[in-house]
Amino acid sequence: MSEPLSRAGLAYGAGAYLIWGTFPLLMAALKPAGALEITAHRAVWSVLVCAIIVAAVDAWRRVRSALTNPRTLGILALAAFFIAINWLIYVYATVTEHVNSAALGYYINPLFTVALGVVFLGERLRRLQVVAIGIATIAVVVIGVGLGEFPWIALALATSFGLYGLIKKRVGSSVDALTGLTVETLVLAPAALVGLWWIHDSGRQTFAVRGAEGLGGGHDLLLMSTGVFTAGALLLFAAGARRLPLYVTGLLQYIAPTLMFILAVWHFGEPMPVSRWIGFSLVWVALVVLTVDGWRLGRSRRGEARVEPAEPV
Repeated sequence: MSEPLSRAGLAYGAGAYLIWGTFPLLMAALKPAGALEITAHRAVWSVLVCAIIVAAVDAWRRVRSALTNPRTLGILALAAFFIAINWLIYVYATVTEHVNSAALGYYINPLFTVALGVVFLGERLRRLQVVAIGIATIAVVVIGVGLGEFPWIALALATSFGLYGLIKKRVGSSVDALTGLTVETLVLAPAALVGLWWIHDSGRQTFAVRGAEGLGGGHDLLLMSTGVFTAGALLLFAAGARRLPLYVTGLLQYIAPTLMFILAVWHFGEPMPVSRWIGFSLVWVALVVLTVDGWRLGRSRRGEARVEPAEPV
């Protein structure tokens, strides 16, 4: 009999993806702030939130260890570069009303991750994985032809997040989620501060602007809250992933792009031409195929574990 799923794990995991899936609502509320300003504030305030949490759980030793290890620091710095690109493109997509493209990117991401495993980790594609990637490729072509433009937002999001995950695998379990995010945001903070200085110098700042042109304290608090939501969602995800089987975490990841898709169509009223409906339908079919393949693989491995002879003590 299989072990019951952890209710706490499900709550943590679902909570993380609910935050990520409803992020477009926060981004829309931050207008007229631009993508660069929002992303810079997200990095800066994430540093502060992480520092408070690290101090609360007395984890400075782990952070110092990561910062003083050249290999670990180099890997996390590269990871920070790709997550910064991902954040910037995601925010750009939401503030320019391309939430559908963002949703498509995160739907494609699991399929792109499989492809990265083949290219960089030498993994072999199983038959159903080949089918799923083929269907997803057709979907991207259909959407691109229908829109008359290259779906760069979706592909850039899938690529940057996929590479981020691949790079984070290089540090594995030696760096926990809190330490990793703290180091990554520390690496990004100088560039974020330079970006905020440039925005201020060019007269496009929306944060802490008072007088007739200011947006008020509410807007400032919303910008600051991006750090809370960023750090909070990642820590919820980490807590859930530790308590759940991998296949359950894999299924939960579809919550975020599904919420984005719903918001794009029914809240933001983004256009959905026939080609986009066809493309999204093909992506959903590809994800079903990928999920079935993962479920079958997991079931066969559990079966092998049950009949495997015990190791001599």
